[in-house]
Amino acid sequence: MPPRNAPTERQRRLGAELRKMRTAADMTTEAAARALAVPRTNIPNMESGRSGISAARVRAMAATYGCRNEALIDALAAMTSRHRSPWWAAYRNSLPAGFLDVAEMEWHARRLRIALTVHMPGLFHTEEHARAVFERVIPPLAPDDVEVRMALRLERRQVLDKTHPPSIELIMYEAALRTQFGGPKVAKAQLHHILEMSERHDVTVHAIPFSAGGFPGAGQSVIYAEGPVPELDTVELDSTHGPEFYDSDQQLCKYRAQLGAMREVALNPGPSRDFILAIANEL
Repeated sequence: MPPRNAPTERQRRLGAELRKMRTAADMTTEAAARALAVPRTNIPNMESGRSGISAARVRAMAATYGCRNEALIDALAAMTSRHRSPWWAAYRNSLPAGFLDVAEMEWHARRLRIALTVHMPGLFHTEEHARAVFERVIPPLAPDDVEVRMALRLERRQVLDKTHPPSIELIMYEAALRTQFGGPKVAKAQLHHILEMSERHDVTVHAIPFSAGGFPGAGQSVIYAEGPVPELDTVELDSTHGPEFYDSDQQLCKYRAQLGAMREVALNPGPSRDFILAIANEL
């Protein structure tokens, strides 16, 4: 199989976990290749996500490296499954890869913890709000590019209708609730959509009012996606250059603590809904 030119974030992550296993076993790439009876170049290609890998190969590598974490091994083997082309693949030639990686991360997450200080959550954007956001990108997007980005954003919502959708905890700062992308009418509709989504059994919404004072993470928007096992959790941060992904143990620990601290200062779900409704009624 020829190497991939641009592995997805999920493919890269699978390879990174295999590399962690090998280094934990204190085994060089050359030694691993000899033990697995493969060419030496296969190991770095698999670890970078540039080469495809089967579930059987994942299990063989885990056994070679002495990994006994069966839950992790099963989760990594499941990541190799090849199904029909996912829905986001239709955008592969029209959008930056990071946009698709976010959709893929959400699709495979067991739970999503989302904290936002200025923006509304992409999964819960109304069409009008999404359009207003993309029309304010710098440098300006061509009309066709706005339509494509908006289409992907709205299609991401289908993860909510899966047979087993991820549970979602959303924490929103008052600044995000008051930022009027598209003007008062669009902002009001967006807030009412958030309230509607908060009535789902798998969605919990918390608001942090200005009166709560300072808190960790006040300057960041974070999606913490929990995988099938904690070792496969992923953090995604928004930036003006696109999404950025983090998955080291130290980074995951930091953002778990940060989200916990934000939750401590946030209102409970009932008062949060009342707070959001009050802001919407001001518009």
